[in-house]
Amino acid sequence: MAELHDPRDSALRDAAALDAAAGALLTVWEAARERTTSRVSGAQLRAVMVVEQHDGINLRRLASRLDMLLSSASRLCDRLVAAGMLEREPGRLDRREISLHLTPEARRLLTELREDRREQLARILSGMTAQGREALLHGMREFDETARRQEAESAPVEPVPVRPDGFDGDGATLPAPRDWSDGSPVARTA
Repeated sequence: MAELHDPRDSALRDAAALDAAAGALLTVWEAARERTTSRVSGAQLRAVMVVEQHDGINLRRLASRLDMLLSSASRLCDRLVAAGMLEREPGRLDRREISLHLTPEARRLLTELREDRREQLARILSGMTAQGREALLHGMREFDETARRQEAESAPVEPVPVRPDGFDGDGATLPAPRDWSDGSPVARTA
């Protein structure tokens, strides 16, 4: 009789194999980060990368994306502004809200980091067969697409700003404010 296999068992075995194989990739990533980011810490680099992806992000959203307390993210941004990596500017919709933007220096840092990583990856890839490289790239592209799709499906919905009186400018009732007590990182900072 044929044995029944749970697809999750196969996925767990594949995940373990990928975890083991990814060690070399992570080593390349970490070495490049260490060589090019002596000017910023790992947490600061993550913040710079989030701001790069979400130009104009506000401090509360940055803290949420970094899974940090708002006060910790604020101090982190203070250090990045002092290091010449971030600029703050008043928000376009609400002047009291501050939006964050990368400086040219931060963009140069990210370019250096990526160039270093690509050089190291090219050195390793050049030792692989063409078929191996093709299979790796195909699998990584599919992995990336799946990860992005799953992230988008599980992304929380941004709350709609609500006026204290509960009405918009035309007299229509606005949605109720979101309850932030769900344990999300933002809830800890409010």
